[in-house]
Amino acid sequence: MISNQILQNTIEGLKAITRIDLCVMDIEGKVLASTFSNAEDYEKFVLEFVNSPADSQVLQGFQFFKVFDEHQLEFIILARGDSDDVYMIGKVASFQIQNLLVAYKERFDKDNFIKNLLLDNLLLVDIYNRSKKLHIDTDVRRIVLLIEVNNDRDMNSLETVRSLYTGRPKDFITAVDEKNVIVVREVKENENYDDLCKAAKVIYEMLCGENLPKARIALGTIVQEIKDVSRSYKEARMALDVGKIFYNERNVVAYSNLGIGRLIYQLPIPLCKMFIKEIFDSKSPEDFDEETLMTINKFFENSLNVSETSRQLYIHRNTLVYRLDKLQKSTGLDLRVFEDAITFKIALMVVKYMNYMETFDY
Repeated sequence: MISNQILQNTIEGLKAITRIDLCVMDIEGKVLASTFSNAEDYEKFVLEFVNSPADSQVLQGFQFFKVFDEHQLEFIILARGDSDDVYMIGKVASFQIQNLLVAYKERFDKDNFIKNLLLDNLLLVDIYNRSKKLHIDTDVRRIVLLIEVNNDRDMNSLETVRSLYTGRPKDFITAVDEKNVIVVREVKENENYDDLCKAAKVIYEMLCGENLPKARIALGTIVQEIKDVSRSYKEARMALDVGKIFYNERNVVAYSNLGIGRLIYQLPIPLCKMFIKEIFDSKSPEDFDEETLMTINKFFENSLNVSETSRQLYIHRNTLVYRLDKLQKSTGLDLRVFEDAITFKIALMVVKYMNYMETFDY
């Protein structure tokens, strides 16, 4: 439904040009927007007009008009002024509000269609039939961006994103829950994932400008047909979760860049527990002291380079070798050996995944 503010702006704009007083009421005589005071005094006459067969009528010094939506009466417009143009201006106001009804209804229909498309609630034949009816292209490249706003304030996250995301009329912005805003973005032929990640970072910076620094943005993959948009949405959801587990420092995460984290995320928990037990026996990487964990992470960051790791840790090379030898004795894994390093790295990621799933709110 058209908001009262939109109706108010419409009639105030007309009054500024014509100096004709206007009022919009619903069919029960409630004032929705008005450019003059005491409009509620005319409720009785509005109700009489609603029940009359006329589409326009002069009552109490006002010109009354009916506004229909597909033969269903929606609004009553009152127009009053000293010029001879009252009738014409009233008709113009009726026409503008009629167009607003059509535009908002189309927007609602498109939004409803996109939501059902994302959630796989449509048959294949319905997807193409409704796309044609709503004038939505079916064979253009698209990608889904999932924006988790983490809004701690009392504000409408969906409208905030819509206000920031302008200038792209073929994109769709919607939401299927209270936590996330979804952007179905049309992708140009010359755009690649790097371009899309840069665009997502711009959105993130804009959200920070709106005092929403906790936002995270996840991208699915580019799809070629509208029927595959739901797949891109599922991929974006996975990217959001995997990013929280393994790449918490990133504000923008793309499904195509998840690496091995994407595989680990799909493992069943019993299998993960079995793997950790086989690698560490009765121990867990969480049992290591902070110094050991810092050494391990820094060693991986520097691609198993002993000299560079010792330099960044401000310790002697021999001290680092001692720590690695000590770790080898307790786990049986030598991080200087590539195969053992891979096993250890995967084990650390598996433990992160299990910890996340234990605290996950189902």
